[in-house]
Amino acid sequence: MARLVFALNQSLDGYVDHMAFGPGPALFRHFIDDVRGLAGTVYGRRMYEVMRYWDEDHPEWDEAKRDYAAAWRSQPKWVVSRSLKSVGPNATLVKDDLEAAMRGLKAQLDGVIEVSGPELAGSLTDLGLVDEYRLYVHPVVLGGGKPFFVGPRPPLRLVASDRIDEDVIKLTYVPA
Repeated sequence: MARLVFALNQSLDGYVDHMAFGPGPALFRHFIDDVRGLAGTVYGRRMYEVMRYWDEDHPEWDEAKRDYAAAWRSQPKWVVSRSLKSVGPNATLVKDDLEAAMRGLKAQLDGVIEVSGPELAGSLTDLGLVDEYRLYVHPVVLGGGKPFFVGPRPPLRLVASDRIDEDVIKLTYVPA
């Protein structure tokens, strides 16, 4: 049985913004290895549209970016959206009955299915489906924006803290 894991970069004050801070080389390598090991990823529409960047090669990419793109392209993706009509390669559109679709994925797959997008993660948490939260905390204070958690959560229990590079720590929580 697969586990749903919500993992995302965030600022010290709890906001996510991929344009405000990015991963250094060690964290980026960590993400490449992480993506290679996933059973797949579930995206909300907005996060999927951001990640579509990796669908096409760019001549300015270095080896690490090419490695990430190859890993990202090879993994199955499920995109939760009522507005999209189609999705890209190796992706499946989920339009209806989010709960049934996610319970089905958890039952049929093994390993980790990553959840990407705070609003989607909030919906899945409300359904009791998120098994783990991974917060990659960056030493940046944004002062506002889209929060990592979009609403109140049940109590969580810290199960691990790992320094990923000199500036970023990964905090891993499970529902208490």
